[in-house]
Amino acid sequence: MNTENARFPLGEYRVSRTGYGAMQLTGPGIFGPPADHDRAIAVLRTAIELGVDHIDTAQYYGPDVVNELIREALHPYADNLAIVSKVGAARGPRGEIFLDNAPDRLRAGIEDNLRTLGIERLAAVNLRMPDQGAAPDALFDDQLAAMIQAREDGLIAGVGLSNINRQHLEHALSITEVVTVQNSLSLGDRSSMDVLELTTERGISFAPFLPLGRPGVHRGPIESPLVQRIATDHGISPAQVVLAWLLALAPNIVLIPGTGSLEHLRENLAAGDVILTADEIAALNGLTR
Repeated sequence: MNTENARFPLGEYRVSRTGYGAMQLTGPGIFGPPADHDRAIAVLRTAIELGVDHIDTAQYYGPDVVNELIREALHPYADNLAIVSKVGAARGPRGEIFLDNAPDRLRAGIEDNLRTLGIERLAAVNLRMPDQGAAPDALFDDQLAAMIQAREDGLIAGVGLSNINRQHLEHALSITEVVTVQNSLSLGDRSSMDVLELTTERGISFAPFLPLGRPGVHRGPIESPLVQRIATDHGISPAQVVLAWLLALAPNIVLIPGTGSLEHLRENLAAGDVILTADEIAALNGLTR
């Protein structure tokens, strides 16, 4: 394990910097059961066997489906396994996602996660904001209060934030401790670099979602000749190049790449052992997005 793949604090846990995001274990459109139930169970169990100690999930993945798969595959959980979820949205009977972010609904969402996972306390729960560009407001304060109360009541070990801007984080930190932030960050989407900078300064873990880019929007760089050349030079995949670049970007980045494939799971986790040269990192930093 190289220095880029060291562990990093996530609240009271200290996790490997390459974890697992469980969203892709559902059916199409993050809705309904997986096409291959046994394969989904195998992916989860193999992740743990390969050293994963940080799993990202959400009650509205399915809904219920991913949490129930995690429970079936991994319960009783290892003491060092940090399970992180998120609240602020819900899913309707036809798969539609809608806001569910009133303060009392955040508490209900946390309790639903605990129930379906079969766990008494989550390592952290991310409050997911619907509008990354919005300024903090009175509702945000009330939402934070609900999250803090859940922590004080022992339902969660730490408060996290997702899809936020720097103002959100600065405001939240003036009120309480934040242990993790989950924002979009990839070669093609660096709009959260100012948020990453603040989390790095404050020792807060930063988990990029969509680390390979949003399909059809930010995936161009992964297909660039530069990424292809670096992949060929190292004998790895372009996806591994991007994941290794993210790990090198800041010491507090904690990856949660998702997959429903055993092959891709192994590939993603192996990215933690890839050491890019300083010149390669500089070239990737300068890649036009």
